[in-house]
Amino acid sequence: MKKILLTFDGKHFSEGAFKMAQYINSLQPVLLTGVFLSPVDYREIIGYSGMGIGAPVMVPVMETDDEVIAANIQRFEKLCLQQNIEYRVHRDTDLFALAELVTETRFADLLIISSELFYENIGKDQPNEYLRKTLHQSECPVLVVPEEFEEPKSVVLAYDGKASSVYAIKQFAYLFPELGSAETLLITSEEGKEEVPKREYITELAARHFSNLTISHMDVDAKKYFHTWIGERKNTILVSGAFGRGDLSSLFKKSFVTQIIREHKTPVFIAHH
Repeated sequence: MKKILLTFDGKHFSEGAFKMAQYINSLQPVLLTGVFLSPVDYREIIGYSGMGIGAPVMVPVMETDDEVIAANIQRFEKLCLQQNIEYRVHRDTDLFALAELVTETRFADLLIISSELFYENIGKDQPNEYLRKTLHQSECPVLVVPEEFEEPKSVVLAYDGKASSVYAIKQFAYLFPELGSAETLLITSEEGKEEVPKREYITELAARHFSNLTISHMDVDAKKYFHTWIGERKNTILVSGAFGRGDLSSLFKKSFVTQIIREHKTPVFIAHH
């Protein structure tokens, strides 16, 4: 049984994130922990974060709306009971919301987070600063989910031969063996190269976990067209390497994942060392 975190901030309750958790539970029962955060991270407001120093996010200081959070907790509990999902509730409404969330990820197998609603109040243009920090610092894989999506029936594995992309593929395979028989496309696209790097090695690994596997090199300009291509694929989940880190897959540089998240069409599984 996996432990999955489902995070809600302030007034936002993500129907899409809960739908994904419900889907995963249908594959294999999980322990679903609802993490309810304060409406704003006050450490960010003063320009300092335990997750790193950065430009302050200028948001008016507000008190945690206890009634709204309590209502969201009640809604979460009701849905879990209706769907027969084992659950826990963690109310992390201290001043330092993001640091609390990172600590939670240390003790979880997966974090599910809304690509549209996560701290929408500090930035509607996703991934906003809070979502970026969470993706950078999470200590477990993250599944970034649109509010509206179709349950995954196919998998796209982003691969470039580097450790980051291989690690993400392995983590996805370990967490979701139930999707091992789904239609799976392992794809690479690197300007100036026409071959799949270390093809023999990745075939030996991926074929053990994905029985319906196709390996391909994308011939189009990935920088311009990949997000359009993936957005047109229905019932698909994308697996990618680290987000905005030095060893990020050459197929999915920061701009790639940013654009895919921003368009709110495709669930994205992100894992890094």
